[in-house]
Amino acid sequence: MRLEDLDYSLPAELIAQEPSPERTAARLLVVSRLTGRLTHARVAELPGLLRAGDLLVLNDARVIPARVHGRRPSGGRLELLLLGACGDGEWEALVRGSPRVGERVHLPDGAGEWTEALGEGRWRLRLETDTDVLAWLDRVGEVPLPPYIRRPAGPTAADRARYQTTFARAPGAVAAPTAGLHFTPELLGAVRAAGIDHVTLTLHVGPGTFLPIRGGDLAGYRMAAERYELPAATAERIRLARAAGGRVVAVGTTTVRTLESAAAGGRLDGGAGEAGLFIRPGHRFRVVDAMLTNFHLPRTPLLALVAAFAGWPMVREAYAEAVRERFRFYSFGDAMLIT
Repeated sequence: MRLEDLDYSLPAELIAQEPSPERTAARLLVVSRLTGRLTHARVAELPGLLRAGDLLVLNDARVIPARVHGRRPSGGRLELLLLGACGDGEWEALVRGSPRVGERVHLPDGAGEWTEALGEGRWRLRLETDTDVLAWLDRVGEVPLPPYIRRPAGPTAADRARYQTTFARAPGAVAAPTAGLHFTPELLGAVRAAGIDHVTLTLHVGPGTFLPIRGGDLAGYRMAAERYELPAATAERIRLARAAGGRVVAVGTTTVRTLESAAAGGRLDGGAGEAGLFIRPGHRFRVVDAMLTNFHLPRTPLLALVAAFAGWPMVREAYAEAVRERFRFYSFGDAMLIT
């Protein structure tokens, strides 16, 4: 498969700028790999679209308000996206601006010093804050909405709730596992009442997941690895569900990558690791039987993963249907269920 195959036309007005009024009100395009049929539903109808004995697997990573605005000593503006702690009080940051090694940076209620340039806009930064960094970010940081959500006034207070799953637990992600945004406690209760249980894992979503594939060579592309934690109890529940004939339904591409990375050696075991697996057409899926996912940008690893799971001809047809029927795309948009 060529990179240019992972392309499609999307009118700009179909890129969702705001979430649906209700999480479960999002539209759902149901794609059957068995019959090739496309049917329309709502996320609220999910309990009736799955089967008793199926097992939902959700990513419980919590998005941190990781975007911070700073200034160079000269007064030049900088925009920082703090990606994660490196140890010794240093953090890795994706920076918009022109810092220099050894230069100070002025931050809201804090400061820092650039210690190393890592390339492609990434830097190491020694932070100086008056409290724990996560508590400091919670006070001064912004929700790191994707760049295609364009609002003159920037993120709002409401985004802190809506760009976060209702079951988020483990802080560390700089982007939401967006398929999980559609779930409410009430929907999970309805799913459970239908005989469908759910379990969780954690993958801290980084910006590499969403970056376009560059260079045109799918075979040579390397994913940026992301940290995950797969509880032993989750791995065991997955084994039991499959042994009983149930399907493993991954909620989101981040969940798919975690499970398939963890099982790359042939067996699914619990534990911590890094999901660096680039899933593209030709991948043999070892764990995931069905997937709930949002609509993704062209030429991205996420779209390559969906193409691997359902086959690109079917995905291309589904995306064309979604455009014709005016579905809402990307993080705050509608979803697909691929069975």
